[in-house]
Amino acid sequence: MAETIFSKIISGEIPCHRVYEDEQVLAFLDIFPLSEGHTLIVPKEPAETLDKLSDQASAAIGRVLPLLCRAVMQVTGATAYNVLQNNGEAAHQAVRHVHFHIIPKYDQASSHESGGLGIGWPAKKLDPERGKTLAQQLADAVGS
Repeated sequence: MAETIFSKIISGEIPCHRVYEDEQVLAFLDIFPLSEGHTLIVPKEPAETLDKLSDQASAAIGRVLPLLCRAVMQVTGATAYNVLQNNGEAAHQAVRHVHFHIIPKYDQASSHESGGLGIGWPAKKLDPERGKTLAQQLADAVGS
């Protein structure tokens, strides 16, 4: 995997505003936040997309993600938040190293700007027959 800004932050070559660190995970403030408290969580294991990340590194992120969400909510006073994780250029992944965003959302009465993540969700209806086939194919792929 090519070196990224996140691998340079993990190695200490580039400074960051650290929020949390253990042997497998580093969390720090985004320097281009969508809202105050916007935090990034990255595995120290180099992997471009989530499907390429080891089970151990994935479990480490899963263990600390709720802890970090609680901390962001407590400290910022946000009323809600988004957790965002993109995989691949077509999915808007800007840095080719697995990372999760915790993006606080604030209500209009808050002293914070109301920023945060804006989402369009052009939902479609799932055809029942296609759903049955697709669900079985996916279950077979994961070994259920």
